[in-house]
Amino acid sequence: MIDVLVAGGGPAGLSTAIHAALLGMEAVVVEPRAGPVDKACGEGVMPGGVAALAAMGVTVPGRPLRGIHYLDDRRGVRATFGPAMGLGARRVALHAALAQRAADLGVKTVTGRIAHAVQDRDGVEAAGLRARWLVAADGLHSPLRRSLGLDAPPGGVRRYGLRRHYRVAPWTDFVEVHWSGHSEAYVTPVGDELVGVAILSSARRTYDEHLAGFGALAERLRGPAVTPVRGAGPFRQRARARRAGRVLLVGDAAGYVDALTGEGVSLAVRSAEILARCLAEDRPEEYEGAWRRLSRTHRLLTGALVQVARRPATARLVVPAARGLPGVFTSIVRLLA
Repeated sequence: MIDVLVAGGGPAGLSTAIHAALLGMEAVVVEPRAGPVDKACGEGVMPGGVAALAAMGVTVPGRPLRGIHYLDDRRGVRATFGPAMGLGARRVALHAALAQRAADLGVKTVTGRIAHAVQDRDGVEAAGLRARWLVAADGLHSPLRRSLGLDAPPGGVRRYGLRRHYRVAPWTDFVEVHWSGHSEAYVTPVGDELVGVAILSSARRTYDEHLAGFGALAERLRGPAVTPVRGAGPFRQRARARRAGRVLLVGDAAGYVDALTGEGVSLAVRSAEILARCLAEDRPEEYEGAWRRLSRTHRLLTGALVQVARRPATARLVVPAARGLPGVFTSIVRLLA
């Protein structure tokens, strides 16, 4: 019998399998798509996530990031992460590095999709395989979370993300967050001649319509885009719990607030380590509390910023407020980092 069966071969699923293997467990990943898999993503990894990747033995090519720079059309304010650096990296590069590390550790990946599972006292059966534990790492709109009855009403505003890349030399080593009254644009250096630009908003418009609202940024991006627009959302997803018997949720499947603070990948790889350790030590009941402690700051701060961003009148105050309280802004950035 397999120790850990993982539904989903994204960063959360592969990280769980890697940590399981490092702890001496047999892990198998079930993923329907051939890799490396791209996804609408801001592609910035916080310093905590960079450290977690390094601890797994995963090296991802990309651009070092010093901090966060908030801007509107008139002013800006920036804060560094501190002594540690973040990383701007293509999603496909991250996926390829994780997949290679998993393969090197003997993790098997099989083609398939797990939408439901049958469990008993001793194990779980899914996709024709039997395991001691099943980890649902099947994304924002997790079929397994739904089949287990763990979906909770999301509530709040429905927000979406759109992302594409431009062939231009990065002009900064910060992640730029451009604020308008209706959306935010995230500019992340991901290569020597490549930047990713993700736009988050509750307004349903085309990518170009959103980008036109950021005058100074749009001027910098006059050249043609080099990747198609990819979308994701609605972001906010809630789970009633992170565990149902021998099935546990990780990554976006475990619940998600918003991409506004850019911590998705970092939280995924860090929670994967906690989950794998709970399973290795046969303490699955401790995962829920550990997940809540790990994600508490993200959930509180991101939730508060989403409430501010949902109204044009308050969204336009974000950059002036950060400029007026630079110490507070720096503290928040370093707390999230």
